[in-house]
Amino acid sequence: MTDVGSEPTADATVEPLPLVLASSSRYRRELLERLGIPFAVDSPDIDETPNPGESARELVTRLSLAKARVVARRWPRALIIGSDQAATFAERILGKPGTVQAAVRQLLAFSGRRVDFLTGVVVLNSATDRFRSAVDITTARFRTVSASEVLRYVEEDKPLDCAGGIRFEGLGPLLLNGVDTADPTAAIGLPLIALGALLRAEGVNPLGPATRVLSSG
Repeated sequence: MTDVGSEPTADATVEPLPLVLASSSRYRRELLERLGIPFAVDSPDIDETPNPGESARELVTRLSLAKARVVARRWPRALIIGSDQAATFAERILGKPGTVQAAVRQLLAFSGRRVDFLTGVVVLNSATDRFRSAVDITTARFRTVSASEVLRYVEEDKPLDCAGGIRFEGLGPLLLNGVDTADPTAAIGLPLIALGALLRAEGVNPLGPATRVLSSG
């Protein structure tokens, strides 16, 4: 399910702004490249610690916007895309495991269970500070897995920097019975269905007749 929230509608007569991806993730970059729109990449550096009492939906929206706003300081007139992901399991928010031990522990806990992956995306107009946001929820149905399978998976895929300790674009699907999602790109890190809607609301249609030219600056 994807919820799209918005600020006031963009003025379609304004000259389109350059597009900037606020991310260091090559997977998000590769997903955005599918749209065929020129864009720049600028990596933000933020504290991703959840706030006390913050829900997963609030967390991924806040961090997506925070990433975009950090990059906005260097791009005062641009459309900036920020995105963040978190996993929820047993009413707890799970971030990136960081270590092999933590990843193995998380994945063994998921055995035979369901885990929700929430992916937030924000498009920020840095010229006006107006933003639009959406959150996608993907549910992964884990099969019953053994400790040796999980350890082998972690050694091969090295998902230490992935929310929930699983890399959907790698060998992660081998741990699953199935995935319930409205957008197969969301679990990889950037929900293109929601992003397309946010960009169109800003007057940028990847399937439109005109193609913008982005300077390398």
